[in-house]
Amino acid sequence: MKSTIEELGPTRVRMAIEVPWGDLDHAFGEVYKELKNQVRVPGFRPGKVPNRILDQRIGRPVVLEQVVQHAIPEVYSEVVRENQVRVIGQPDIEVTRLDDNDTLAFTAEVDVAPKIELPSLEDLAVTVDDVEVTDEEIDQQVSVMRERFAMLTGVERAAQDGDFVSIDLEARVGDEVLEDGTTSGMSYEVGSGSIMEGLDDAVRGLSADESATFETALQQGPHAGEQAQVTVTVRSVKAKELPELDDEFASTASEFDTLEELRDDVRTRLSRVKVMQQGAQARDKLVEHLLEVTEVPIPEGLADRELEFRNDALQREMQQAGLDWDTFLSMSGVENREAYDAEQRKNIEEAVRTQFVLDAIADAREITVDNDDLSAQIMAQASRSRMSPEQYAQQLQQGGNIAEFVADVRRTKALAQLLEQTTITDASGNVVDLESVRPQTVRAAEAAPAADDTATDAVDAGTEDEAPDAEVADAVAVEATEGATEDSGDVTKG
Repeated sequence: MKSTIEELGPTRVRMAIEVPWGDLDHAFGEVYKELKNQVRVPGFRPGKVPNRILDQRIGRPVVLEQVVQHAIPEVYSEVVRENQVRVIGQPDIEVTRLDDNDTLAFTAEVDVAPKIELPSLEDLAVTVDDVEVTDEEIDQQVSVMRERFAMLTGVERAAQDGDFVSIDLEARVGDEVLEDGTTSGMSYEVGSGSIMEGLDDAVRGLSADESATFETALQQGPHAGEQAQVTVTVRSVKAKELPELDDEFASTASEFDTLEELRDDVRTRLSRVKVMQQGAQARDKLVEHLLEVTEVPIPEGLADRELEFRNDALQREMQQAGLDWDTFLSMSGVENREAYDAEQRKNIEEAVRTQFVLDAIADAREITVDNDDLSAQIMAQASRSRMSPEQYAQQLQQGGNIAEFVADVRRTKALAQLLEQTTITDASGNVVDLESVRPQTVRAAEAAPAADDTATDAVDAGTEDEAPDAEVADAVAVEATEGATEDSGDVTKG
């Protein structure tokens, strides 16, 4: 077999491949085997029809066409593997020569990962924000704890913001009562705005057994976007009573005897969270720097194809939820479809460029992935997905995503190593030592998911067992590669 590879550009190649007739024996065998089970010829038992009779019966050109369809994928994959071509997506195949009993020749044009010239990876440095915990932030977290120990007490008065009411709802479009818009005995916090527009205004001022009717636009279901008449009936009103902020509350809500000790602990935990956020910020700035100083061409049309794939998937989800694009964009706060697509395309392109750069770094440093790396990542991802490691691993295998998963782990290792070697200073010029901080309340792979959630978790953990120590550098690096691939998956895979 002969093959040549021509570079058509930085991200596309054309392979010209010639296959001697003898190398097609396997394909001929598979085709004749299938045809013998399909074609019935008088005088021959099923599966026993000679090859030459099949050629005469269905025509030699038909046989050759099926042989080509069997042979090309195998030959193409072999050429890609032997030449270590990092292909992206499916190739455009053109048969250029088919001489019976002589030669099969074809070309394959396909997108490939670009060859990236990496900048110097020595003496990297990034600056992050200072760690500062304010009294207001501590007050906010203590208030969250206080809310969880609140008591609900029935009151004989009209409902107001902050009250919890038990309500019945009935929604109508015209004369039709909507089954999915009717419920009874629902608990609702007045002023939360969590169910439908207009409900809070209708409920405020209603006492038990009083009703009100209002109009609202339905957000989902078969009548999504239509105006509905909704009748709400209040069945009971309960006021929320918060505990006093004193030492008794501190001892009830935590392991501490005084409110001052509790606040000190919250300050410590928030400080730890903010240092973790420094690590996440350092990671983001490091990736941003790499993209700024590295030329990374993207295969033409890759972002458009990925955007189309994602939009098709989103379209199916919206149909199942009874939504259309206008309703979805309105709920998302996006001006129009063009703005939405532009933002998604930008995210996809950044994700692709990040993947290419991290792959190049991993290649340059000859980074490999072993079973320990895979096991650690599977456990972390399984925890985030709220499933067992065995279930997550099985899901990867069934979805055919193992190669993609291994590639992501390799990128994670590359970025973790680079982050460990990067000088990180805060805005005040102090060196930030991420190795000195270990997340004691969340697993490393879940570090710094979002500022508000993390801060709340830090406070909640005051009464939880501490998780095992883990390297902060690895933790924030996990987030980096996930952030680069979550939006679009590994769109660079072949």
